[in-house]
Amino acid sequence: MRILDRYILIKFLTTFVFVVAILVAIVLIITFSERNESFIKNDVSSALILRYFLSYAPYIANLITPITVFIATVFVTSKLASHTEIIAILSGGVSYPRMLRPFFIGSVIIAIVSFVFTGWVIPDANKFRVAFEIRYFDKEFNYSERDVHFKVSPTKYVYVSSYDTRNNVASRFTLEEIQDKEVKWKLSARDAKWDTTALGWKLNKWSLREFKDDLEYYQYENIRDTLIKINMTPADFGNTKSLEQTLTINELDEYIAELKMKGADNIATYEIELLVRYMSAFTAIILTFIGVILSSRKTRGGVGFQIALGFFIAFIYIILFIAAKSNAETGSMNPVLAIWLPNIAFSILGALLYRFVPK
Repeated sequence: MRILDRYILIKFLTTFVFVVAILVAIVLIITFSERNESFIKNDVSSALILRYFLSYAPYIANLITPITVFIATVFVTSKLASHTEIIAILSGGVSYPRMLRPFFIGSVIIAIVSFVFTGWVIPDANKFRVAFEIRYFDKEFNYSERDVHFKVSPTKYVYVSSYDTRNNVASRFTLEEIQDKEVKWKLSARDAKWDTTALGWKLNKWSLREFKDDLEYYQYENIRDTLIKINMTPADFGNTKSLEQTLTINELDEYIAELKMKGADNIATYEIELLVRYMSAFTAIILTFIGVILSSRKTRGGVGFQIALGFFIAFIYIILFIAAKSNAETGSMNPVLAIWLPNIAFSILGALLYRFVPK
C-alpha cells in the first residue's frame, strides 16, 4: 500500500469513528435525560443502567452507519479538495479510479465490521436491551390473540381459544393428527397449563377420539395431571416486540424455519430482517463511492455546503429505505426487490455521477 493510500485510508477511518462516537454520545445523553424519570421510578440500579447503555450504544452506532459513513466520506474528500490535494494527486499521474481505491478499501472494512456486528454482536447485546426496555418502559404484556392455530409437527396441529399469560394456561386446547387429509385422532381439553418442572402441558378434563377403520374410539378423563410434550411453549405466546432484533443470523434462519413449520402468519417480519442484515453491509460501499464523487471538486460553497449536501442525500437514502421496507412488510412489493431497491437506486445514481465527474 502506497503512502497516499495509507494517508487517505487513515483519515477516512478515523473521521468515521470520530463522527460515530460523537453522534452516539449525543443520542445516549438525550436518551438518558428522557428515561431518567423511569429509572428513578423503577429504582433501577446504576450497574443495570450502565449495562443498558453499553448494549444500546452499538445498536445506535449501527443504525446511524449510513449517515456517518457518508458524512465521513464527504468531509474527508471535501477537505482534500479544498486544500487542492485532489488536483495535485490527479496532476501527479494518479487516475481517478486509482484515487478511489483507499476509499473503497475503507468502505469494505466498515462493511465487514458492520456485517459482523449486525449479524451477531448487536443481536446478542439486544437480548438484554430489549428485555430491559420491556420490563422498565413498557406496560405489562398480555396475549390478546384469539383462536390460535399451531403446527407442532409435520402431521400434528394445535388449536387454542385463548391464552392467559400470567398463569400460562391455554383455554379450549385441541391437539390432532392429520395424515393424507384424514384425522387420525383428536385430543381435546378444557385447558392446558404449562408445567415448568416437567416442561410440558398438563391437561384438565380431556377427551381423546381415535379413528380407525371407520370406527371411532372415545376416552374421557376428568383429571388435571395428564402431561403431554409438544413443540409449543409459553414463549410462543410471549411478547415478541423487537424479537427479530435479538436474533443472530443463524438464529433468524432457525426461527424462520420453525415459523414456517408452525404455519405462522408473521414470517415476513423475520425474513425482511434477514434480508436487511445482508443488504446493509453494501450500503457503506455505495454511499462512500457517491460521497467521493460529489465532494472531489472544489466548490464555492466550501466544506460546510458539501457536508450539508451529504446529510441531505443520506437522509434521502434513509427515507427511501424506510418506504421500501414498509412496502415489503405490507406485501405490496416483492420483499427482496423492496429491500434492495435503495441500494439499486443509489448504485445507478453513483454510476451516472461518475460519468460526468472531472477526472
